[in-house]
Amino acid sequence: MEKKIITISREFGSGGRTVGRMVAEKLGIPFYDKELVDQVALESGFAPKFVEEHGEHSPGSSLFSYAFAPQGVPGVMNGLSTADFLWNIQCNVILQLADKGPCVIVGRNADYILKDRQDALHVFVFADIPYRADRIVRLYGESEKAPEARLQEKDKRRRVNYQHYTGRTWGMSQNYNLCLDTGVLGIEQCVDIITNTVIKSREA
Repeated sequence: MEKKIITISREFGSGGRTVGRMVAEKLGIPFYDKELVDQVALESGFAPKFVEEHGEHSPGSSLFSYAFAPQGVPGVMNGLSTADFLWNIQCNVILQLADKGPCVIVGRNADYILKDRQDALHVFVFADIPYRADRIVRLYGESEKAPEARLQEKDKRRRVNYQHYTGRTWGMSQNYNLCLDTGVLGIEQCVDIITNTVIKSREA
């Protein structure tokens, strides 16, 4: 089956977003990252910055954070919590984008949302902590928190969000078709592996 939709899940600082953008450029297909956030913001009424931060991160560092999330009221957000309301809209937007045609979608639990599509290729991008710590300092600069702590906090909230909405373990290889270590392979080689896999699927 030809792979037309590529989802990129990634550890913070691994370069997954860069890999996704480069794959889209090489294949000449749309790349959805900020564009996806903007669409969810438009349909939800939330600010793009809020969607970007909360669309794939849990309210806290454990599953219990969802139990204490503010609940909506009847007639407002369909009575759903903010997190659940955002999840539903995000699912709809991702399904709509995939239906439009070939594309690369970064994050937002798209691998799970599109798990039943036979034309989707699901990729997880990761790297060890020293590689990612060095990378986020170079890209985003220093902060009050140590880079290692920033990595662990962001990944933990991403992991909790994924588990809450999918019932699966974030980063587990069985959930993806390809798992690529940018620290070992390098970003360009990861891009080549993904694009070659897509091209080969067209010939199958």
